[in-house]
Amino acid sequence: MTDQKVIKDVAIIGAGPVGLFTIFECGMLGFDAHVIDALPEIGGQCTALYPEKPIYDIPGFPSVQAEDLIHNLERQAAPFAPEYHLGQQVMNITRGDDGVFHIETSKSAALYARTVIIAAGAGAFGPNRPPLNGIEDYEEHSVFYAVRNKDRFRDARIVIGGGGDSAIDWTLSLADVAAHITLVHRRDKFRAAPEMVAKVKALAAAGKIDLATPYQLKGLEGEGGKLNGVTIADMDGHEKTVAADYLLPFYGLATDLSIVAKWGITVEHHHIAVDPRSCATNIDGIYAVGDVVTYPDKLKLILTGFAEAAQAAHAVYKKLKPDTPLHFEYSTTKGVP
Repeated sequence: MTDQKVIKDVAIIGAGPVGLFTIFECGMLGFDAHVIDALPEIGGQCTALYPEKPIYDIPGFPSVQAEDLIHNLERQAAPFAPEYHLGQQVMNITRGDDGVFHIETSKSAALYARTVIIAAGAGAFGPNRPPLNGIEDYEEHSVFYAVRNKDRFRDARIVIGGGGDSAIDWTLSLADVAAHITLVHRRDKFRAAPEMVAKVKALAAAGKIDLATPYQLKGLEGEGGKLNGVTIADMDGHEKTVAADYLLPFYGLATDLSIVAKWGITVEHHHIAVDPRSCATNIDGIYAVGDVVTYPDKLKLILTGFAEAAQAAHAVYKKLKPDTPLHFEYSTTKGVP
C-alpha cells in the first residue's frame, strides 16, 4: 500500500495508443495522471500482438509500425510526467466521502484520483492460449504470442496458428525470413482481408509455405523449453507432427469486462456504454474511450479513440473546474511544457 495519499486529477486505465494519447490531452489541460495497465509494458495490442506490423490509417503517416507509433505517443505524453503502474489490473474502484476515487490494483497498490478514464482497449486482456499441455514451459523460449523482432525467426521452422489478420499478416511478413512456415487453421476460410488471404494462398501454391487446413493444434514436442515439433490434427482426429523451432499462436486477446460491471458501470454486449458527446459512463466522474466503448454508429478505429480522448479530457475539465472558463488554444499556439 502507498504510504501517502497522493491524489491525481485523472486515473487512466489502459496504456495502449488511446490511453497514451489521453495522457497528452489531459496534460494539455493541466491535469496530472496515474496510468494503470494489466500488461507489463505500455502499448496495449500494438505491443502485445503486432509491434512490427504497419498501420496505415494514422493521419500524417502513410505507414507507421505499431511499435514506432507507441514510442512516439510515449514521447508525446512524457512532458506531463504520467505515473505508470504496469503489470497490474484494477480490481476495484470506490468513491470516498470527499468525492475522490480510490483505485485498488492486483498488486495491492492504492491510488487516488478525482476522475477516471477507462481506455482499456478490449478490456483487461492477455493472449488466448491454445489448450496444449505444457505450453507454459515453452512460452518466451519457443512459443510467442507476438513478434517483436523478426530476426529471431530468421532461417527457423515456424508453425503459425490462427485464421485472422495477425496470423495472415505474420505469415506474409515472415515468409522471406523463415526457413519454412506452416500455417494451421481449423477452417478452410480465413477471417482476414481477402487480398492478404489471396497472397498467402499464392505462396502456398508456389510451395513457399504450407497451409494445414482444416487442422488444429494438438500437442508440442521438445525439451527444456526448446521446441522441435508441433502435433496437429484434422477434424477426424488424424494426427501428424510438423517439424518446428517456434510456434506463434495468434488467437487474439482474452477480454473480460466483468470486473468493470461490478463497479456499477453499464456494460452492453461486452462494451462500456457512454455518451459520445462527453464519453461519460453512467457513473459521474468516470469516462471511457477507445475500443472498449459503445454508442450508436461507433467506429472501432485508433483515430476515433484519439478524438474520444480529447472529448473525455474536456469533459474532465468541466467536471473539475466548473467555474473556470476554458480558453481553448490550439497546440500550435499553446505549445507543450
